[in-house]
Amino acid sequence: MSAPPTGRIGIIGGSGLYDLPGLTDTRWVAVDTPWGAPSDELFFGRLGEVELVFLPRHGRGHRVPPSEVNYRANIAALKQMGCTDVLSLSAVGGLRADLPPGTFVVVDQFIDRTFAREKSFFGTGLVAHVSMAKPVCHRLGRHVLAQLAAQEVPHADGGTYLAMEGPQFSTLAESQMYRSWNCDVIGMTNMPEAKLAREAELCYASVAMVTDFDCWHPGHDSVTVDAIIGVLLGNAAQARQLVSGLVAQLHADTQAPACGCRSALDHALITAPSARSPEMIHRLQGIAGRVLQAQG
Repeated sequence: MSAPPTGRIGIIGGSGLYDLPGLTDTRWVAVDTPWGAPSDELFFGRLGEVELVFLPRHGRGHRVPPSEVNYRANIAALKQMGCTDVLSLSAVGGLRADLPPGTFVVVDQFIDRTFAREKSFFGTGLVAHVSMAKPVCHRLGRHVLAQLAAQEVPHADGGTYLAMEGPQFSTLAESQMYRSWNCDVIGMTNMPEAKLAREAELCYASVAMVTDFDCWHPGHDSVTVDAIIGVLLGNAAQARQLVSGLVAQLHADTQAPACGCRSALDHALITAPSARSPEMIHRLQGIAGRVLQAQG
């Protein structure tokens, strides 16, 4: 059997995700990037023959609020460490009555309402525009769905994630507006994470774990942290099982990826080679080196 078409697998989520049975060769590693340090050190481990890299999105102990997460450094660090596939797990509020707390939603679309975050690796001196029409990896998403079905976890195949700035929860008027937009879940962390993963040519899948109905729901008009944490603890075991099962599925998948994620930059760089900033070229080697070297 040929080697699976996967390098290291990156896992972004809560700090408890790396407590997996059978995880060996574990170590914390400090990583720096051209965009600064990520939220925390990266936790490396091996599950069978597959190497995993865990990144606590908010740092151990949940120290970093959503708007202050260094999303560029987080994605760059995973890319630098050889990750090709990234599974993002996050707590969200449910915007539909049929997505109660405890449901896992395999997100396939986003609406980005954040405004206080750096959203691209590119900029003045080297401009790029990647397609976000299909913002997640469908190949990776199919594996996630298969594993959730095997676990018999309540889940939804697809859903639109409304990314809000936070850190406060929604007003009732906002919650009702997002429902009128046909959004399914609401959270504070998957943007610009998904955009940056696409720029870094990573296969990225988002699993949104519903912890509460947002304040639109008559029985949940006052979202509390205590209630959310209670559901989070209940979801934790299922999330760890999801990670373990997904690793096994990806290792067994020997088909070359046809998703296009790993060639997202093929036609994205718009700045003429002669006009590109040498400083930006140097800074972007870890993200876009594949196309920069090919284009001279």
